[in-house]
Amino acid sequence: RDAKGQYLFDLLCHHLNLLEKDYFGIRFVDPDKQRHWLEFTKSVVKQLRSQPPFTMCFRVKFYPADPAALKEEITSDDLSVSTQFFYLPLKAEIGDYDPGKHPEGYSSKFQFFPKHSEKLEKKIAEIHKTELSGQTPATSELNFLRKAQTLETYGVDPHPCKDVSGNAAFLAFTPFGFVVLQGNKRVHFIKWNEVTKLKFEGKTFYLYVSQKEEKKIILTYFAPTPEACKHLWKCGIENQAFYKAGMVPSRSCPSITHGPRLSSVPRTRRRAVHISIMEGEPELLEMILSPSVL
Repeated sequence: RDAKGQYLFDLLCHHLNLLEKDYFGIRFVDPDKQRHWLEFTKSVVKQLRSQPPFTMCFRVKFYPADPAALKEEITSDDLSVSTQFFYLPLKAEIGDYDPGKHPEGYSSKFQFFPKHSEKLEKKIAEIHKTELSGQTPATSELNFLRKAQTLETYGVDPHPCKDVSGNAAFLAFTPFGFVVLQGNKRVHFIKWNEVTKLKFEGKTFYLYVSQKEEKKIILTYFAPTPEACKHLWKCGIENQAFYKAGMVPSRSCPSITHGPRLSSVPRTRRRAVHISIMEGEPELLEMILSPSVL
């Protein structure tokens, strides 16, 4: 009953034989339908606030800026499932197209989306027959991740909010920065090195931005509940700490000029995330006690 989140997380990683742990986390939904990431330093049972049986999800929390840098095949596999593309996973699953093994409509046996049309199935089969011929499953998975990386929604875990005009928006954090989506369009993209402060008061979330020529702006959004706003803020500072820590080359690898080696980054990243959370706590207490503006 007193087991902490770290114990459960390590147990799962050991079961999966997973070494590149930093990209993953455990998520759960509380009785009020609010999502949370399990905190590793706190009791699992006390965080859940619900009655057993408990339901939790082991999933990707931080998406790598460069999927090709991942050393473990199991990590790449897990990321492939999370990003949910279509024809490359088909290739990785069944190999090259073989007319003797793959009759008309064979791609319909694979459920890539909750709903997909016959037209999409035919397109998937066409690409599988032509463009992917000769690729190994491992190469297909890597190419799949590289394609996913080019999407504006790569790594996006959307938080529903409203802007100052009352329009619906989704806020999210990616390896490259903060994004705001409205409809099918990305209306804001702020690089991590331009984000100077993240703050929340009640249901109100503030993002402080400093851009070129000393231009400073404050983006303001409203979450559905104070708890959702706190979750949004916490995800923001965790993501910023994680990805900014990854931008610093390792001292132990001075010859590496194209970026940090992932094997040297995890401890630095975990510490950066922890420090960011702890430094925000005094202000966090004040924010929680502040009255809601909505």
